[in-house]
Amino acid sequence: MNIELTEQQFRYLLDLVYIGNWVINSTRESDRIKEYDQVESLIFSYCLHHKMPKLIEFCQGEPIPSRAFAEGGIHEVIESYENVAFYEILAEEMALRDLDGEPLTPENYAHLLERIDRYLLEFDQHGTENICVDLDD
Repeated sequence: MNIELTEQQFRYLLDLVYIGNWVINSTRESDRIKEYDQVESLIFSYCLHHKMPKLIEFCQGEPIPSRAFAEGGIHEVIESYENVAFYEILAEEMALRDLDGEPLTPENYAHLLERIDRYLLEFDQHGTENICVDLDD
């Protein structure tokens, strides 16, 4: 297979590959999905041919994203996504909780969306500052 990319497109591909493998493997310990690591290594190995040697280093002979790549802002992108996902999931879970066990129906769906929006507004304004959990139960 051949894919033709501009240098800039290749650089974007590096970000996408890194982020994808981060999502898939970053929470795994010894059970990493090696096939994704291998694809990441393969794609990053092309850095040597594209005048981007600072974006790659070697670990046990395998090409991996370099520290310079990892510290170059990609984790801020991941963190931004994680923050949005966290608050959206939290808002949805709290809104579903507010249904008091009622199953989700077409009739209460609009109410659920309204609750989600209210929680998202609260989180946007105050983060988790106003969340209180009673652990004495």
